[in-house]
Amino acid sequence: MGTFYGGVIAAAAAAIIMAVVANCYPTEDLVERLPGQPSVGFRQYAGYVDVDRKAGRSLFYYFVEAEGDPQEKPLTLWLNGGPGCSSIGGGAFTELGPFFPTGDGRGLRINSQSWNKVTNILFVESPAGVGWSYSNRTSDYTTGDNSTAHDMLLFLLKWFDKFPELRSRELFLTGESYAGHYIPQLAEFLLRFNKNSRGFKFNIKGLALGNPLLNLDRDVPATYEYFWSHGMISDELGLKITNDCDFEDYVFEGRHNVSQSCYNAINAANRIVGDYINNYDVILDVCYPSIVEQELRLRKYVTKISVDVDVCMSYERRFYFNLPEVQRALHANRTNLPYSWSMCSDVLNYSVADGNINMLPAIRRIIQHRIPVWIFSGDQDSVVPLLGSRTLVRELAHELRLKVTVPYGAWFHSGQVGGWATEYGNILTFATVRGASHMVPYAQPARALTLFNSFVKGRPPPNSTHPPISG
Repeated sequence: MGTFYGGVIAAAAAAIIMAVVANCYPTEDLVERLPGQPSVGFRQYAGYVDVDRKAGRSLFYYFVEAEGDPQEKPLTLWLNGGPGCSSIGGGAFTELGPFFPTGDGRGLRINSQSWNKVTNILFVESPAGVGWSYSNRTSDYTTGDNSTAHDMLLFLLKWFDKFPELRSRELFLTGESYAGHYIPQLAEFLLRFNKNSRGFKFNIKGLALGNPLLNLDRDVPATYEYFWSHGMISDELGLKITNDCDFEDYVFEGRHNVSQSCYNAINAANRIVGDYINNYDVILDVCYPSIVEQELRLRKYVTKISVDVDVCMSYERRFYFNLPEVQRALHANRTNLPYSWSMCSDVLNYSVADGNINMLPAIRRIIQHRIPVWIFSGDQDSVVPLLGSRTLVRELAHELRLKVTVPYGAWFHSGQVGGWATEYGNILTFATVRGASHMVPYAQPARALTLFNSFVKGRPPPNSTHPPISG
């Protein structure tokens, strides 16, 4: 650990000297205009950062400046989960970025609720093997949490070489789903770097995790509690799962860790819920015309993804990103990969065992560094339901002896309830987003932007029907 961080710190010091000489953004990564893109007043950049030149391992990024006064606003990193799904396909072009694909998959439309209204935003396809990120060493596609966090640390250090003006900006680390692993683990790598660095330090100001996988022991039973509480399974089956299933020490693909009666009951529940409900948003229709790949792989089975009104967004997005003119505009696919771009990687062999890691100890250590952590949950998600996340946050607050500083209650957007929230010790927040799916920023974009704005400004979500006074 010491040798690694010593080498990284020396490289960072050299990079800082170079940054003083070249105090500008990289013109070679500037995206002049994407095909079918409406005119906008902010700049966008895309390209590669080599995290291991010897192995030929590079991560692809997409960066959009804030819509107004970008030089005055912080930097937000967003990572999607999977593991193995694209933050550019998900976060950037389906959820919180400035553009969405049009219905024909050949153009873009404006996202009026983009998070770049609040901050500059960086999206990264991580680890190598996801999207357009790649390695020339095929063994790199067998990876896991530790390697992913290690490469993201190297990525950020080298990305700041390209964007030296952003080095000192406040940095917010955000993501959803399996990013409940990615983001806390990355934060710990950055904090260890800061501890060993005598020069540059990451200016981490907060973590925000949407419907995050944190602890299977609680997140898995919450799914079946959610099925029962929403009338998707019977009382009898709900009680059978409660009585027959011991979810302690549950593991990913945990068939062998439960009794046969529990296994049968879970199978029955999954069968009753059926193939025709989108488990990531139980109230939304599914896209039948394009039996599309599932967005996220927590459940290890194929489902039909749908988001907001346009339930075929995945089909349109994949078509758009595989247009040669789009890849040229984004400076993507520079090695002519032998496979097409897809939302979730078909070449990655990600460690299943890493999904079993309990992330609460890592989050506890981050909070002990006085870094605020927000957990937010779309209340229509049955894959990582709010029922589990809310309990885990409360138990963590109890363990840290944090008092309730904002009692559990409604928060508001545009005169309507946006969800419910509570805060512990002015540092740990749990919030629901009413009517939102697993992919909160797309299902409820306006409410998600209100929540994100509160997070960045370091204040609780609005607790009245009147907008907060700015300043």
